[in-house]
Amino acid sequence: MPAIVVLGAQWGDEGKGKATDLLTTEDAIDFCVRTSGGHNAGHTIVVDGQKFATHLLPSGILTPGCTSVIANGVVISPEALFRELDALLERDVELGRLVVSSNAHVIASYHSTIDKVTERFLGKNKIGTTGRGIGPAYADKINRVGIRVADLFDEDILEQKVEAALEVKNHLLTKVYNRRAITVEEVVEDLRSYADRLQPMVEDTSLLLNRALDDGRTVLFEGAQATMLDVDHGTYPFVTSSSPVAGGVSTGSGVGPTRIDRVIGVIKAYTTRVGSGPFPTELFDADGEKLWRVGGEVGVSTGRDRRCGWYDAVVARYATRVNGLTELFMTKLDVLSSWEKVPVCVAYDVDGVRHDEMPLTQSEFHRAKPIYEHLDGWAEDLSGCRSFEDLPKNAQRYVQALEEMSGAKFWAVGVGPGREQTIVVNG
Repeated sequence: MPAIVVLGAQWGDEGKGKATDLLTTEDAIDFCVRTSGGHNAGHTIVVDGQKFATHLLPSGILTPGCTSVIANGVVISPEALFRELDALLERDVELGRLVVSSNAHVIASYHSTIDKVTERFLGKNKIGTTGRGIGPAYADKINRVGIRVADLFDEDILEQKVEAALEVKNHLLTKVYNRRAITVEEVVEDLRSYADRLQPMVEDTSLLLNRALDDGRTVLFEGAQATMLDVDHGTYPFVTSSSPVAGGVSTGSGVGPTRIDRVIGVIKAYTTRVGSGPFPTELFDADGEKLWRVGGEVGVSTGRDRRCGWYDAVVARYATRVNGLTELFMTKLDVLSSWEKVPVCVAYDVDGVRHDEMPLTQSEFHRAKPIYEHLDGWAEDLSGCRSFEDLPKNAQRYVQALEEMSGAKFWAVGVGPGREQTIVVNG
């Protein structure tokens, strides 16, 4: 039985939750795993007409019988974790089992404080973070002053680690940002308050997942953020602090790359981006406004408006190559109904030179101008289509053209937010 990766092939918000939910409901997924990011992610799932938003929790949490795993590559805010769990419990829905890695790093209160004051200090040079402490927690992990989930259960070790982490941060807060120092005691007390509830969920998740694969169980690795936000392969420095590409799944879970069978990239029928950074196909006209309005393009976790633009086949080819995608899942095809012509970016013009692949440097990417092909549009409502043949001919041609341009076959196409509004193209 397979290990499957589902990840974002653009700048996030592609509808990964829909793809994950489809797999967990139709293909009997036993484990749904998050391997990177924190509660800055957001997945929207519609079940029986009810809309659910998950942030830190894997989408599989809404599937009874599926074990959801927050693996070692994730940074965890205990407060955000239990707030999200409690919100689901209040809605009286049946949840699957949740397991948390003992080696996952913890977001403490000082991480979000540092995140917010640093962004304000940077002014016009800000990165556009969510201010939730994700980057500072990952920085502490790399600087070897981070706190792991297992540390919450040993008060002496926790106190020593918090003290070491605050030694430099308090100088920064008081002398640079003119903020008050944070005491070791208040941080330890806050983190320890979650220990009793968290401890029954904690396991060696690498061992758990490898044994599951040995036993023939199916494991789905669910991406957060997306390829173009990867700290190595994205539009640096306007990126996240982790590795949401396929290679990050192995380091973020302790499951080797040779065990992965499918890598599915989720991509919108157009493109969106939240936060700062280059975006070649971004629209500032009535078409951009229409995509934003019809697509409901507001961030699930951030509440920020998404920047909107046409489909970028250069980005799609890049994501296919970087991740070794075996297939693509395209969402929101229904949003494009009513355009007479639908532009698709097939290459870039950089200072008069055509680039069919990603430019070499970030400076060139900032200057990239889209080269468009205009495909025939359609006026019909797609929300009721349930097979590829149900789609209008021009919508079929649009899907086929994008598949040819993008470097990977299209596994499925979404024509609405509901579970049932998905058309399998290459099953």
